[in-house]
Amino acid sequence: MMPIFTGVTFSGGGFVIQSAGGGGAPSEVEYLVVAGGGGGAGYRGGGGGAGGFRTANNFSVTSGTTYTVTVGAGGNGGATAGSPDGNKGSNSVFASITSTGGGRGTRNINPAGSGGSGGGGGSNTSAVGGTGNEGGYTPVEGYNGAQGLDTENYYPCGGGGGAGAAAARAVNGNSFSNGGVGRTSDITGTSTYYAGGGGGAGYTTTQRLFGTGGLGGGGNGGTANFRTSGTTNTGGGGGGGTDNVDASGGNGGSGIVVVRYPDSFAEASATTGSPTYTNTGGYRIYKFTGSGSITF
Repeated sequence: MMPIFTGVTFSGGGFVIQSAGGGGAPSEVEYLVVAGGGGGAGYRGGGGGAGGFRTANNFSVTSGTTYTVTVGAGGNGGATAGSPDGNKGSNSVFASITSTGGGRGTRNINPAGSGGSGGGGGSNTSAVGGTGNEGGYTPVEGYNGAQGLDTENYYPCGGGGGAGAAAARAVNGNSFSNGGVGRTSDITGTSTYYAGGGGGAGYTTTQRLFGTGGLGGGGNGGTANFRTSGTTNTGGGGGGGTDNVDASGGNGGSGIVVVRYPDSFAEASATTGSPTYTNTGGYRIYKFTGSGSITF
């Protein structure tokens, strides 16, 4: 996207091109990088972990340098009782900043998958929830998933971890594992939750149970009806599948990358990948829902 030029003035024997976009290129920007959420496990499976959530301001950039943007896809949910474990989400990247894909929810594998946030464990063998913050970042990009529970009459599965909190393990026949809550960002001009964990799915001898997805796009676990997938461009984890109607787990939601800086600086000199551009609240905001690049 090229700036609109408004005129030419002369200074010191030379000339200066004036742009309607304000001053020169920024030297620092703010970013939000959310990875793809993990897929939920099928057939009484654990919820998928949320994609890693990273945000900061004062990230140094250089005029004329092109910075790569990668928006991670969500992991596919586990398909059936024969292959029920979900798949890990894909990383999202802006320049040198990487957020880790969410961990897969599991049915049979112990522990569940690690990732930006950990996946939920299955009821089979009381699988331990996956580990969050796989990238080892400070502040953390996400939290652990919940452990499943395998008892004589009660078989709930763990929820996936969120970017804001770990998922809590179900402890008795009257509770179930919800996905961990995500985190908020107002980088787009509106405070929005991202990176919520997927809810687990399980049953007792008398009823099917499901956990709700965490705030930030986490999918719900299945009951007698279909489970839900993580919400697109939130990094939410997929919900765990039940053993009825559709036994598959929900897919993780794709990630997102957002870059903004004060509108006293000029527009980006070039972008690829068709980001959504807005100028609001005193900021130039570039929202990528697919991979591309940006040059300042």
